[in-house]
Amino acid sequence: MPTSSAPESAPAQCFHPENADDLWQLVTTPHPVVGKARHLGEALMHAGLVSPTLLADSLKVQQVEREQGHERPLGQMLIERGDLTENQLRQVIASWLGEYMVHPGKLTPDPVALALVPRAVAERESVLPLLAREDALVLLMADPYDRMLLDELRFLTQRRLIALQAAPGTLMPAIANAYAVYNHSNNKPAPQNTPPKEAQGNRATAVRATSQELANNLDIGTPDTNAIQADVVSESDNTLVRLINSVIDEAISHRASDIHIETEPAPGNVRVRLRVDGTLMPYLELPARFRYAMVARIKIMAGLDIAEHRKPQDGKIDFSRFGGPAVELRVVTVPTTHGLEDVVLRLLSGAKPLPLDHIGLSTANLLTLRQVIRKNYGLVLVCGPTGSGKTTTLHSVVRELNTEGTKIWTAEDPIEITQAGLRQVQVNARIGWTFAAAMRTFLRADPDIIMIGEMRDEETSRIAIEASLTGHLVLSTLHTNSAPESITRLLEMGLDPFNFSDSLLAILAQRLVRRLCAHCREPFAAPEDALLGLASQYLESGTQNTPEERQAQIMRWRKTYGSAEGEIRLWHKRGCDQCEQHGYKGRLGIHELMVSDDAIRQHIRHRAPASDIRHSALAAGMMTLRQDGIDKVLQGLTDMAEVVAATNL
Repeated sequence: MPTSSAPESAPAQCFHPENADDLWQLVTTPHPVVGKARHLGEALMHAGLVSPTLLADSLKVQQVEREQGHERPLGQMLIERGDLTENQLRQVIASWLGEYMVHPGKLTPDPVALALVPRAVAERESVLPLLAREDALVLLMADPYDRMLLDELRFLTQRRLIALQAAPGTLMPAIANAYAVYNHSNNKPAPQNTPPKEAQGNRATAVRATSQELANNLDIGTPDTNAIQADVVSESDNTLVRLINSVIDEAISHRASDIHIETEPAPGNVRVRLRVDGTLMPYLELPARFRYAMVARIKIMAGLDIAEHRKPQDGKIDFSRFGGPAVELRVVTVPTTHGLEDVVLRLLSGAKPLPLDHIGLSTANLLTLRQVIRKNYGLVLVCGPTGSGKTTTLHSVVRELNTEGTKIWTAEDPIEITQAGLRQVQVNARIGWTFAAAMRTFLRADPDIIMIGEMRDEETSRIAIEASLTGHLVLSTLHTNSAPESITRLLEMGLDPFNFSDSLLAILAQRLVRRLCAHCREPFAAPEDALLGLASQYLESGTQNTPEERQAQIMRWRKTYGSAEGEIRLWHKRGCDQCEQHGYKGRLGIHELMVSDDAIRQHIRHRAPASDIRHSALAAGMMTLRQDGIDKVLQGLTDMAEVVAATNL
């Protein structure tokens, strides 16, 4: 017997009850036993909705249409002829398939039901009370099989519960809309005060024309003061889809590293901010009614569960699939208060590694680091906080070593920079493919150089040291503040101090500071008191910081950075179109390179404190982060405010 085609059954799994009576009939009327039907036609007959004669006639018509090349699905044909309603067809198909979902779009929840479950509980647990009749409470849930939650709700409401599955992406908007109407009808105050008109009109000035035009199409200019109209926007709205694509595209053009989408309960706006050169900047605001649709759209792009609002999720977006440049975005959703979610997108542009002499190393540090990495074995560490450019530096080092005769393995999480010739591995802790497991595998794969994304535990650190002692150059990162502190941190992990002292070659600590815009920075002659202040900060880590030594340091600067007359110039930011009025454009690194020598090795073996290691490194000629930063201030690359902020340990 012919059947209807597959597209007919897909939307029919979701019921759209129009009123409370339809809903009550849906949950209380036993469905006919149609599960044994082989085809939809048989299921309709078993349900008593079509007669055998009507079915036979319909199938003949369908056969004729098929031969003519324009066949209609059986259910569509019966609906168009008036023999069946769309709702009847949906119910039969749902019963035939054994499961169904409910779309709350046309329903007005019963105020009695809403009163049984507080709004805070409904938002936190993703539950919408729909109908209270007799001793029963009909609930719409993200997970109707959550027994623990059902027990809590049963205790809270003292009702027999009938739990229904919500259609994906419909639950949270329906909860917000239902309680907004309920509060309005009961004259309850809104959860937040309406923002003043000045705040409503305060849009991000940095928004480019395309985003602003799309935002205007979403009625940004209209204050979102009517909570009852909230959350009526679909995640498939064409303008919203284009707006999100535009925001991502413009974030790339602004050199942003992250996009932050922050939601607030109505009537608070949805705020979009970009992190550019390490600093978050306001970019765009949308009315509250877009908060669920915007998050849902991003989840769809990342392949996440749009029906899950209570747990964090993470995924990836290949932006080229949506018409943009070849950029990958890491997506993280974070549940916040009132059942809302924030989204952070990290842009991974597949950047190529910089040459080692382009990452901001001073001439002395560059020469020393190149000498260190040319050794056949040993351990080189790059340390600093998250976002300080450690991965970029490691890849610049690897770029220098990446030759035809060298086998280099890397284990990273995530792989942010790719290089031809490297064998790069993405670790996955969920399946046990950790940094330590990757290291053990690499050692059996004949490596010359191993780059490990992070030494975050004792096992990984121990294997890295063993590898460095057995003829391999090992490069890795560590989350510490300074080079001397990295040694004490690794010893505290439980490493053997003798093996560690023998393996360590050098530790490079680094920070990123914003670079002064070369188009608008303004020079000024440095006054004597400013130079004395700089000299004092430059010498504060050393043993000598006397007035005589400060004057001597200023004289050295006059010879190195001064004019023919010995005048030293400093620079301050101004702002122009090139830097979007920020005064800064791009970032550069400041560094602290500590090379292991006999004194450092003795300190490691005796587990000396970081202060002793620091004094020995300074005596051997190490420049601190602050000193390297001051040198770059005198070169006009950055300003002292940036250096102090980055080195205020």
